Amino acid sequence: MLAYFGLAAALMCAGIIMTSGILSLVFLVFVSVFMSIMFPTIYGLALKDMGEEAKLASSGLIMAIVGGAFLPKLQASIMDFGDTVNGQEVFGDKIAGNITEIHFSFLLPMICLLFVAFYGMYAYKVTKIKIA
Repeated sequence: MLAYFGLAAALMCAGIIMTSGILSLVFLVFVSVFMSIMFPTIYGLALKDMGEEAKLASSGLIMAIVGGAFLPKLQASIMDFGDTVNGQEVFGDKIAGNITEIHFSFLLPMICLLFVAFYGMYAYKVTKIKIA
């Protein structure tokens, strides 16, 4: 389920990048819908079969949430990069066609969500091997 939801959220980010207006907003809402299941699933997968180490591992997972505070700053930097660099206009208002810097910045969450989807596929394969 994590792999499917991660992939679907990444596809929604691609939809945000390629569309504009209300459709882009709908894709943004669906990113949140698909992300809703991710943290509890990752938490459960990461702590499975940890035994006594689960206490330390769970505190590490909670601290990892703070790492997510850096991604919005990085995404904002991507948005700002398109405006000016050293006083020179880089992309203008649009990068290619109707893709604005704001839409283009969703490439970062798309990459992160693809990584989550990969983790979901990896965890599924490892669990499947242990069962067999």
